[in-house]
Amino acid sequence: MPDIPAIQPRYTRDNLTSLQSYILNEEQKHPEATGEFSWIMSAIALAGKTIGNKVRRARIEDVLGAHGDTNVHGEEQQKLDVIANEIIMRCLGDRANIAVLASEEDEQPKVLRDRSEGGRYCVLFDPLDGSSNLDVSVGVGTIFSILRNERRKPRDIPHYLQPGNRQVAAGYILYGSSTVFVVTTGNGVSMFVLDQSIGAFVLVEENIRIPKAKKVYSINEAYRDDFPRGYIEYLKWAHTAGYSSRYIGSFVADLHRSLLKGGVFLYPPTRTHTDGKLRLVYEANPMAMIIEQAGGKAVSGLQRIQDIRTTALHQRTSVVIGSPDEVDAVTKFFDAYSATFEDAAEAV
Repeated sequence: MPDIPAIQPRYTRDNLTSLQSYILNEEQKHPEATGEFSWIMSAIALAGKTIGNKVRRARIEDVLGAHGDTNVHGEEQQKLDVIANEIIMRCLGDRANIAVLASEEDEQPKVLRDRSEGGRYCVLFDPLDGSSNLDVSVGVGTIFSILRNERRKPRDIPHYLQPGNRQVAAGYILYGSSTVFVVTTGNGVSMFVLDQSIGAFVLVEENIRIPKAKKVYSINEAYRDDFPRGYIEYLKWAHTAGYSSRYIGSFVADLHRSLLKGGVFLYPPTRTHTDGKLRLVYEANPMAMIIEQAGGKAVSGLQRIQDIRTTALHQRTSVVIGSPDEVDAVTKFFDAYSATFEDAAEAV
């Protein structure tokens, strides 16, 4: 039997660069950096390792299924939603430079301290996106956004309702066949994978670039008849233009595939959710920052997502995000028709 050659890792040289080392090296490029940001990233990494372990052992520890309560959005909470939320709150709650923690699972943000007390940052997050897929072992993830707390005002008026273009960092952790940490600090996108043997996230790729075009779209077409006409006309065109459909139903998993392989992810408004359904500040904004830093585009209708005025913690938005040419292919139908419901009936 012939010898089978060993598969050489593509990024062997970088595999001793941990997430913490990487962030510290990035901070050295900024003379004004205080080192506080690296502590936040370390806390998020610790939370990700802990949540990832809970996800892997969910069936063994019997923490799958509904928790029995609903969250602020009226959605049924999963047991691991609550567990993941508590883990992040505990890991980040004792960081002295965090002013505000705001979660999808909580109606109000948790105000820890104001700027005069050292609260320099606000961290907004979705603790476990796609949790309803856990019982069938589909990839799920944590999404986070980091903002500066710039207001020197009392504790009850934190500065967390900022547009996405004010984010200082954004990222997600995907719990799938491996635990993957993707992050941007506004200087490109880097990807780390948890090496279980040493218990650290190690760098596997820097300066990720999303493919410029890929004939793949990701959308839940079951709601097609409830979409605005522009989306319906795009889908009609895509069906005849050689496009493939890939839809997982977990935002982090769908975006991760799009980031690495190209394509476009769409979450349109519907007649029951006319503003869209994804949450702006802790889902759409951080993903938009990542995709744009990788050379892609992210819009809501014809507006850039990161330029949307933020008015509420749980504000919703529609999303078209992915390869630049594919996003443009969608929005040209908004120019010709509409991204709203004014003429949708004519397309069905």
